[in-house]
Amino acid sequence: MEVEKMDENEWKYHGEGNQSLVVSHCQRCVVLRFLKSPPNQNKTPEEILHHLQNIVDFGKHVMKQFFGENYVHHGEIIQLPLDFVRQLCLKIQPERPECRCDKDMDTLSGYAMCLPNLTRLQTFRFAEHRPILCIEIKPKCGFIPFSSHVSQEIKHKVCRYCMHQHLKVANGKWKRPSKYCPLDLFSGNKQRMHFALKSLLQEAQNNLKIFKNGELIYGCKDDQDSVSDWNELARHLKPFFFPSNGLVSGPHCTRTIVKELIHVITMALLSSTDTCRAGDMKTVPISQGRSYCEASAFNKELVRNGKHKLESSGLPRGCLLYKTLQAQMLDMLDIEGLYPLYSRVEQYLEEFPEERSTLQIDGPYNEAFYEKLLDLSLEDDGTVAFALTKVQQYRIAMTAKDCSIMIALSPCLQDECSEQRPVVLTSKSRFTFSVSVLDLDLKPYESIPHQYKLDGEIVNYYLKNVQAKEDPVMSNLFKENEDCTLVLHKV
Repeated sequence: MEVEKMDENEWKYHGEGNQSLVVSHCQRCVVLRFLKSPPNQNKTPEEILHHLQNIVDFGKHVMKQFFGENYVHHGEIIQLPLDFVRQLCLKIQPERPECRCDKDMDTLSGYAMCLPNLTRLQTFRFAEHRPILCIEIKPKCGFIPFSSHVSQEIKHKVCRYCMHQHLKVANGKWKRPSKYCPLDLFSGNKQRMHFALKSLLQEAQNNLKIFKNGELIYGCKDDQDSVSDWNELARHLKPFFFPSNGLVSGPHCTRTIVKELIHVITMALLSSTDTCRAGDMKTVPISQGRSYCEASAFNKELVRNGKHKLESSGLPRGCLLYKTLQAQMLDMLDIEGLYPLYSRVEQYLEEFPEERSTLQIDGPYNEAFYEKLLDLSLEDDGTVAFALTKVQQYRIAMTAKDCSIMIALSPCLQDECSEQRPVVLTSKSRFTFSVSVLDLDLKPYESIPHQYKLDGEIVNYYLKNVQAKEDPVMSNLFKENEDCTLVLHKV
């Protein structure tokens, strides 16, 4: 790709995270990712190159082993003309959200990552010129902590996401909590998965986005009117799911289209389009964790209807959700059990700061780094080596908890479908699809104290402001649904 020959007007602002900014090309299915830094704290070109190389190596040598060859796109580093980069920065600056402008795009090194644009990714040549739909989901943590180090019993009953929702609303990040619960999505039970996806569509927050031909058409509006937004979404989706236009308009049409969308997403998430050693490696038994969250709106509805909890159907071993959950469950000690081990490593580094590179805290992220992650032993021998292994596993788990899954769909005809091409069917259409995972930068070692503090804040707020109000109500519901036995005594 000869970027220097492309006019900067052919690129557009695509989005950004805390550390990087992404632009996409209007015609080609590629994106450029640039690092960011606070004003007057620009890194040297060598430091930028090293940072980007670490990101590429981590995806290539570590996360690809967990998720699979077809799911991870680690990209490559390219060097761009500085004039092109500066002009591009000027073009996209007005499009950046105000909250993101506290950091500047790197315009001095000329280095960037070139990656496929997963909102437009096409696996097969025949579909290159067809319309494409892409759903981005940030599923979050899909299990309840099973560690004995957990100090508050509520953490064994209610998932982190559901508790955190209430603190976010209290802090003004969102106006209302979402009914989405990650454990429902990761259950493998289609009824629970459908409920989870519908909840995401109702309150997308920053956990769901939908793109049409690379353009964002739905997601992340805190003040959204779900009815009007769903009608607008249905207008975009109707040609995909009902190409013959035989369905009448109105609320019934909208509900039907949304239902079809949820079905397609569910089937794609449960599909297995990659075989890699991650599926056969020794992993954390998923059965160790509780399979449902007591705060889940789905679970509460079961209780209200006098039903017992609906057991998980389990995820297919090869699907991306299964692999994501396995990587997440490398957090075997919970942050409460992990933090003392982090402190042990910190104390060692204070005494021997020159050992930081030997311990590979900042890379290189190579095959040797990956091999050390495979030790799932929980027997603490008091060594720095044991503590470091658990710390690195926790960083991998946190990365997997914050990743995004991209599902790209393109209509296909019946005679174009074969066993080599993954296809999902709806009532009136069929789609070829690809599933990918992104946002796989390794979580910083230095973020562990913040996670420890945040965990305490989330739990304490939930106990004081939510559980105290809900316990009497739920307790009465459970009592109402208990079986009653009349015992007759002889008189």
